[in-house]
Amino acid sequence: MRTFANLQELKASAGETFGPTEWRTVTQEQVNLFADATDDHQWIHVDVERAEQSPFGGTIAHGYLSLSLLPSFLEELVEVQSIAMAVNFGLNKVRFPKPIPVGSRVRATAELAAVKGSPAGQLTTLNVTIEVEGERRPACTAEVLFLYVPE
Repeated sequence: MRTFANLQELKASAGETFGPTEWRTVTQEQVNLFADATDDHQWIHVDVERAEQSPFGGTIAHGYLSLSLLPSFLEELVEVQSIAMAVNFGLNKVRFPKPIPVGSRVRATAELAAVKGSPAGQLTTLNVTIEVEGERRPACTAEVLFLYVPE
């Protein structure tokens, strides 16, 4: 994890890459719970027997499930101290170039692309990549925005 003592230190580190995180396994139970939470029960995610006959050879995680892993990955990658709060400000770009087969291990890296002042604090852009172990293409790439509010 990269820890910044304050926002000035964060701003001075633009261009740095953090990570990778620890590997974690995506389970069928996670996929099923995500399907229940989002009402997205497409068979490629939840029907293990049918998915075995698909081009993927088994069930795959929802693209949005991979995106939902970002907060926990980011907690492993970056910590900014001496702030009042960090606010999820949104996303600029998200892509899902490669599916995540259930049972695969994933991890993330993040590049601190930009830190810009705003009336409320420092608007930070992180380019996050989620990779699948053994795969050349990433499962998810996202341009993530956080607003860090000073104390």
